[in-house]
Amino acid sequence: MSTIPITKRGAEKLKDELHKLKTVERPSVIAAIAEARAQGDLSENAEYDAAKDRQGFIEGRIQEIEGKLSVAQIIDPAALDAGGRVVFGTTVALEDEDTGDKVTYQIVGEDEADLKLGLVNISSPIARALIGKEEGDVAEVQAPGGVKRYEVVKVSYL
Repeated sequence: MSTIPITKRGAEKLKDELHKLKTVERPSVIAAIAEARAQGDLSENAEYDAAKDRQGFIEGRIQEIEGKLSVAQIIDPAALDAGGRVVFGTTVALEDEDTGDKVTYQIVGEDEADLKLGLVNISSPIARALIGKEEGDVAEVQAPGGVKRYEVVKVSYL
């Protein structure tokens, strides 16, 4: 399996979720299963079925996170020196050439992406258009409404 890039912050977020699943969620679902079992007939016990379903979800999520962390290539954007070029982890200030609107995005891994927070997935069209660009360059992004042109105003490694 190939490595997947993730920022240091994203890796910490996954580790925190994994810790919560193992120390809080898993024990509580085990207790819920034991309580439901104590009620007797399991064939018609909705609480037991719900607890078992929840246990399956938790165990699956634990495996998924452990798998991602085992193949993750953790990148600290503050330690990058890409000579002013846009690379994974870079924070980029852009200006829409048509409207003059300014936006700031950080290029992150798939699990970290959240457009509302300005975190764009490395495989998104905007991130792919920005990779390798420098301040002053223009990136053309294929958007649903047509091609958008953005000027790279500032590149920073935060």
